[in-house]
Amino acid sequence: MLLPVLAVVAGLILLVWSADKFIDGAAATSRWLGLSPLLIGMLVIGFGTSAPEMMVSVLAALEGSPELAVGNAYGSNIANIGLVLGFVALLTPLAVHSSVIRREMPVLMVVTLLTGIILLDGLVARWEAAVILLVLAGFMLFSVLQSRAQKNDALTDEVSETLNSHPLSRGVALTWTLVGLVVLVASSRLLVWGAVEIATAFGVSELIIGLTVVAIGTSLPELASSISALRRKEHDMVLGNVVGSNLFNTLGVVGLAGVITPIEAGSDVLTRDWVVMTVMTILMIVFAFSWRGRPRRINRLEGGILLALFVAYTSYMVSLVMS
Repeated sequence: MLLPVLAVVAGLILLVWSADKFIDGAAATSRWLGLSPLLIGMLVIGFGTSAPEMMVSVLAALEGSPELAVGNAYGSNIANIGLVLGFVALLTPLAVHSSVIRREMPVLMVVTLLTGIILLDGLVARWEAAVILLVLAGFMLFSVLQSRAQKNDALTDEVSETLNSHPLSRGVALTWTLVGLVVLVASSRLLVWGAVEIATAFGVSELIIGLTVVAIGTSLPELASSISALRRKEHDMVLGNVVGSNLFNTLGVVGLAGVITPIEAGSDVLTRDWVVMTVMTILMIVFAFSWRGRPRRINRLEGGILLALFVAYTSYMVSLVMS
């Protein structure tokens, strides 16, 4: 048992480090290639913060553990909203200025409902996973067109400031992108092996391990980048990280895993995990939008509610492991 635990710990540490380097390298490389700051913020950074989930889920599917993949995706979404956004808003109320993010949140709600429909029969078939990936491709195309049409946005200024604060030469940017990607793959493989071994030893499903240990671990890059953005008072970057990551998790992570092998999700995923994820997504949207002149901000009380929901859900999941 000691070796699998060490594998999970080492895998998570390397995962967080490599994701940070991959995001920095990919963002700087994208800037060298001439991509706009808005597009980098919407796609490159959003995709980068979901890279750990994608790597872990793809490897889990390849190794015959698709439940771990879907647990990782939905558990990470819950952790992103409850742990990351809730904790950060508890530290400092988050002002929401970006119109781009406000447009992305309803899209996230729609794709969340779409996955609920797909889960009604307890199975994500290959053709359904392919549809999910097509929706992701459509979203990415829409984002590219939107970034060309909209030049000025609060998110644009914050991404530019972030890139300027960490300038990288072209060679260094490419190096960190490749090194980060390689270590991401290696650490994900290590983490998947350890998680599967622990699940087997405790006699619990890989889904539960994916929803707890693996999900929280793969959400650590979002937490680190959000705290860093908070220090620079880049509030839209915090919310943008969460919304973008959840979009890629819901579409890309589940889609890629489902194309590799059909996912037998089981009824608990729909009636328990999907419901919690959907409720927290709705709350995030309600808290972030302006209603009847209410300022666009997520205050400490609302952050505390999100964090409390995450703690309650995680505590329940841990009790299932220990029982």
